[in-house]
Amino acid sequence: MPAQAQIGTSNEPRPHAYDPATQPELFEGVLARRIFAFLIDAIIVLTPLAILSLFMLVFTVVTLGLGVVIFGLLGPIAAIWAVLYVGVTLGSPDSATYGMRAMGLQMRTWYGAPMYFLLGAVHAIFFWVLSSVLTPLILLLTLFNSRRRTLHDYLMGTVLINDEARATSLRRK
Repeated sequence: MPAQAQIGTSNEPRPHAYDPATQPELFEGVLARRIFAFLIDAIIVLTPLAILSLFMLVFTVVTLGLGVVIFGLLGPIAAIWAVLYVGVTLGSPDSATYGMRAMGLQMRTWYGAPMYFLLGAVHAIFFWVLSSVLTPLILLLTLFNSRRRTLHDYLMGTVLINDEARATSLRRK
């Protein structure tokens, strides 16, 4: 038995799991709700950072300005917190951040597998890097493909779809 068969991998090309032509309910309204999900997630990420900044400011005042050096830690703390938040929530069984869950969305690999921590964390890093360089071009790509995938979705091999509850409700209409 070849080693490849023993570990359950294959070099066979995988088909797309989600077809907008046969499953339009998975993609209906995803783009607009994706933006609102991002705003919810931004609030979730930025709120603890704002509170931390306030404590840093108070510490700086109490130490008569000597504590200003701790503000240098805010950037790395923010980056680590944001990557952990996205990685852990996308790597959960729901394959969605809290904002995505609130909007009835979930992220999957293009072949249908659920997300995992590392893929979610790298997806977030790609989003931030590409957004800082190509904004708003990464979102314009969604207007020209039926799966509404952004540039970082293509690079990471992911797709954002309606969760099962929302897709079922859309099928009934």
